[in-house]
Amino acid sequence: MNFVFRRDELLVVEETGVLPDAQVCAGLGLPPQALQPVWLDPGAPQRAAHVEPGIEAPQGYAFRKLRGLFGVLDDHGMAQAGRAYQIAEWARTHRYCGACGTPAERVAGEFCLRCPACGHSAYPRISPAMMVLVRHGDGILLARHAGRISAIYTALAGFVEPGESIEQTVHREVYEEVGLKVGNLRYFGSQSWPFPNSLMIAYTADYVSGEIRVQEDEILEARWFGPGDPMPEIAGRVSIAGALIRAHMPLGWAG
Repeated sequence: MNFVFRRDELLVVEETGVLPDAQVCAGLGLPPQALQPVWLDPGAPQRAAHVEPGIEAPQGYAFRKLRGLFGVLDDHGMAQAGRAYQIAEWARTHRYCGACGTPAERVAGEFCLRCPACGHSAYPRISPAMMVLVRHGDGILLARHAGRISAIYTALAGFVEPGESIEQTVHREVYEEVGLKVGNLRYFGSQSWPFPNSLMIAYTADYVSGEIRVQEDEILEARWFGPGDPMPEIAGRVSIAGALIRAHMPLGWAG
């Protein structure tokens, strides 16, 4: 299974979504030794690599955005592709030591690139981010985020900052983005989100106080949705945002 990426696009057969074989990879200038193992098990068949942005897809193939492959690849295939992307991106962005600039070397038996000169080690980066669905009586708070073309409403989210716990991030992000204070945080679930390297950790929380005041550079609109309100367009089932919202829908909603 060869996962070949051009930035955040995966090379697949245009009509079927099948991955390229070794011959196609070789035609792109990717011999077997250029492909990174996706798992530490030497018998695992998954390999991953990046090609330069100017590389064109061979005839019959296309570079497709990972997000665009939801529904083309099954859940297992998407999970494999997400992991492969993160490994390939780590290898692409850590070819040289970040401390002294010496070419890095792969360490056997672990996902580590180490500098032979100064010993600096680089591991695949994972950026933790929280997501929270705020509840108020029978209603839930949904928002439209700035910078997105779609009109999808979703839960609030934000990246963990240095020195923070996930719970502290929830309180800070909710207050910054919509001006509300919350309590009674409850863990819901987590999901690897390889766009490019996040781990989404989802919670529910109860409204405590405040009036909605949006952070305009982050949020276009935020509002309460209750049992009598029309259901807005929400995130798809494949994302943890979609699962979180659907698990806490107001009475009368279906989706």
